Amino acid sequence: MSDDTGESPVGLLDGITTTRTIRRYTDDPVPVDALRTMMFAATRAPSGSNRQPFRMLVLTDGPKATEAKRIIGEAARDAWGAKRSRDSYDTGSGAVEDSPKARMARVMQGYVDEFESVPVLVLPCLQRYRPPNSFEGASVYPAVQNLLLAARALGYGGALTGWHLAVEDELRSLLEIPDDVFVAGTITIGKPAGSHGPVRRRPM
Repeated sequence: MSDDTGESPVGLLDGITTTRTIRRYTDDPVPVDALRTMMFAATRAPSGSNRQPFRMLVLTDGPKATEAKRIIGEAARDAWGAKRSRDSYDTGSGAVEDSPKARMARVMQGYVDEFESVPVLVLPCLQRYRPPNSFEGASVYPAVQNLLLAARALGYGGALTGWHLAVEDELRSLLEIPDDVFVAGTITIGKPAGSHGPVRRRPM
């Protein structure tokens, strides 16, 4: 049995240990059925008091999706440009073309430069039911992780960022997001232009 991309199913532990952040995508659209499966997986996540207060705003194409991608793309380029300079990505080992630092800089630059062309943009949201607090993310970020793992299982990939923060007011106006809704992140999803694989982490 294979998924809609023709790839073999991914076991749970294999998926967890090989779900890397994917920032490079092909131009292939993500089928509606695949998106529905990812969103269904997100809804299976735990939440405080089982209130299930999270919602996923999914943008693919159309005028509002195009404008949202443009708005966030501009913010992403500004934020990455500042970080690239602040963290000295182009000096030291960053000046060595095949170093991990230089490779990361190239991938990030390509990601923000081509943000408007990402196949799917998802804004995970939390319907607030009490004043903002430091623990409220526990009721939305498990859903985000489920979504990313489901994307991996189906042969897709994603990246979770906070690029929306600098332009949140503009996005709220465009997408009619109520004031009592917490926008928890910016997620891009698409068919990887590269591949998933074991992630490098510090020893346990």
